[in-house]
Amino acid sequence: MNHLMIASVVFICLFGSALLGSYLRGRLPSQHLSDESISVVKLATGLIATMAALVLGLLVSSAKGTFDTTSAELVGTAAKVVQFDRVLSRYGPDTQEIRSLLKHNYAGVMQVLASRDASQIAKLDSPEAINRSEELQRKVEALSPGNDAQRALKERALLVMDEVFATRWLALLQANGSIPFTMLAILVSWLSIIFGTFGLFAPRNGTILAVLMMCALSTSAAILLVEELNRPLDGLIGVSLEPIRDTLGRLGQ
Repeated sequence: MNHLMIASVVFICLFGSALLGSYLRGRLPSQHLSDESISVVKLATGLIATMAALVLGLLVSSAKGTFDTTSAELVGTAAKVVQFDRVLSRYGPDTQEIRSLLKHNYAGVMQVLASRDASQIAKLDSPEAINRSEELQRKVEALSPGNDAQRALKERALLVMDEVFATRWLALLQANGSIPFTMLAILVSWLSIIFGTFGLFAPRNGTILAVLMMCALSTSAAILLVEELNRPLDGLIGVSLEPIRDTLGRLGQ
C-alpha cells in the first residue's frame, strides 16, 4: 500500500476516534463522567500511551537504522566501483570495453534509483540485471594476463567485483523492509483509544477540534516517516544519490 495512503488511513482512524469520543460525551450518563471515572480512564489511557510511545519509538529507531545502513552500503558500493574501474585501468587497454560497459551499466542503475519508483527499483534484482552483471564478470574472467602484474590485477578486479555484487544485493534486500501489518494495526488501535479518550473528556468547540486534528496529523506523519525511512530507495524520503553521481563522473577517466 502507498505510504501516503497508509498515513491517511491512520489519520482517519485517529481523528475519527476523537470525534466518536466527542459524540459519546454528550450521550453518556453523568456518572460515567464523574471524577472517579475520569481518574481511572486517565490511568488506563496513560498505560496505553506509554506502550504506544515505546512501540512507535522502536519503529522509528529501526527504520532509521535501515535508512542509515542502506545509505552506508550505497556509499561503500560506489567507492568499490571506482576501485574496480581503477584496477581495470591499471591492467591496460585490453579492459577499455569492460570499463565502457561498466559505466553504461552504472548509469542505468543511477537512472533507476533516481526515479524513486519501487517498480523500477525492483528491476535491479531482475534476471536481466543479474545477466548484465554476470556478463561483465565473464568479460573480466576472459582476460588473458600477459605478466604477473596483470594476473594480480585480474584477481583483484574479480575480488572487488564479488564484493560489489554482495553489497548491492544486501542493500536491495534491506531496502525492502516494511512494518508488519499486525504491529501497525495494534499501534493504530492503541492510538485510536487514546484519541477517543481525548474527545470524550474534552469540551466540544472549534479550538479543541483543531488541536485534535493537528495531533492526528502529527501522529500520522510519524507513521509516514517510519514507512519512508524503512524503504530508503523509493518514496518521498530517499538516501542521497550524490555518491553515485560522483562515482559515475569518475568512471572511465
